[in-house]
Amino acid sequence: MGTIVITATVVLVVLGFGNHVWWLAAVAVLLLHLQYGRSSSASSPGGGAPAGGGAPSAGTPASYKAYRDRRDRQARWERRYRRERPLESRRQEREKSK
Repeated sequence: MGTIVITATVVLVVLGFGNHVWWLAAVAVLLLHLQYGRSSSASSPGGGAPAGGGAPSAGTPASYKAYRDRRDRQARWERRYRRERPLESRRQEREKSK
C-alpha cells in the first residue's frame, strides 16, 4: 500500500510542474495515507495470528477478543433475523439443506 501511495505522490508532483493543483492533490494523498492508511497497516497482516505457528504474540488476546465480539454480534443479528422473519429463515434453511 505504501508503494502505491509513494508512486502516486511522485506522479502528482511531476504533474504539478505544469499545474500546481496537482501538488495540492499530492499533499492530500499523503495526508489521507497518514491519517487512514497507517492505522490499518500497523496491525499484522495475518489478522493477529502468529506467523510461524509458534507461541502467541502479545497482541493475540486483544485480536481474539475482537473476533469473539464480532462473532457474538453476528450471532445476535442472525437470531434477530430468524425471530423477525421466520418464513424467510425457514426457506433459507431448506435451501441450505438441499
